[in-house]
Amino acid sequence: MLNVFFTIDVEVWCDGWQDIDRKFPDSFGRYIYGPGREYGLPFQLRVLSDHGLKGVCFVEPLFAGRFGREPLSEIVGLIEDAGHESQLHLHTEWVDEARPPLLPLSTGKRRYLRDFDVTEQGRLLSLGIEWLERAGAPRPMAFRAGNFGFNRDTLTALERNQIYIDSSYNATMMGPTSGVCEGSLLDQPCQIGNVLELPMTIYDDGRGLRHVQLTACSWSELEHLLWQALKLGHQSFVILSHSSELLTPGAQAVDRHVVKRLRRLCLFLERHSDNFRVHGFRNGGLSTWITSPGPRLQSPIWRTGLRMAEQVWRRRNAWGH
Repeated sequence: MLNVFFTIDVEVWCDGWQDIDRKFPDSFGRYIYGPGREYGLPFQLRVLSDHGLKGVCFVEPLFAGRFGREPLSEIVGLIEDAGHESQLHLHTEWVDEARPPLLPLSTGKRRYLRDFDVTEQGRLLSLGIEWLERAGAPRPMAFRAGNFGFNRDTLTALERNQIYIDSSYNATMMGPTSGVCEGSLLDQPCQIGNVLELPMTIYDDGRGLRHVQLTACSWSELEHLLWQALKLGHQSFVILSHSSELLTPGAQAVDRHVVKRLRRLCLFLERHSDNFRVHGFRNGGLSTWITSPGPRLQSPIWRTGLRMAEQVWRRRNAWGH
């Protein structure tokens, strides 16, 4: 049995930092509900539920420091009412936008959580936990850093805030420079102190390493990698999505090709539930999954070529180019 996590990073962006108070209402609608209130977060959650699957939503709360708690409560309500999980996600680009400031003497953009010292990281985590709980979420027990920009101090700050599951390690991005498990690339669960690190699933596509993301992998790759991970005895398979994953960049229009991919993935996981267990973190038992690293997932170069051709077709048809 392979443990599969369908994770959704739930974020609101104003497509730049100028005039954000005016732009926020429209941006919130597009990034959470989708243009015309279609194909956003509620749609993804509904498709998961229709197939009996549990989604893990890493919810970014720091935007509430600028725009108040009501939009955050709306997001949490959508997730919890649909029977999925709200966990913690921080994008520190919002720190200097808050009114009043979230940290003393904090000015200017610091894009990554790793740009803050351990005390500052702990304070931001504490605020995020408090705001999610006030918004109606159970106390979060898992975390993912925005842009995967974490470091070893992050795990210390998580422990201090009694969060013992982290999913910030991405070997294709900042994982190798995080100071976590130096000298190796994580692609399976690893216990670090009291924190279980649950890294992004990665694979070698013949051109280099790539993480598993709904928009970044073809259906052929996803199916192949899931069966391969099961055969190799991997303990976890972490899939990345976003609240605006089914939309074109800037959340302007629906990308129907990705919508179809989501439906195929969920149908596949439902039909093969005897091999793939899709669930969240609240049911516990994760510490029993830690094993010695197995062989890295591989996807043949011909599948990579097909994906690249598919991406060109998708852009031309879904984005109108």
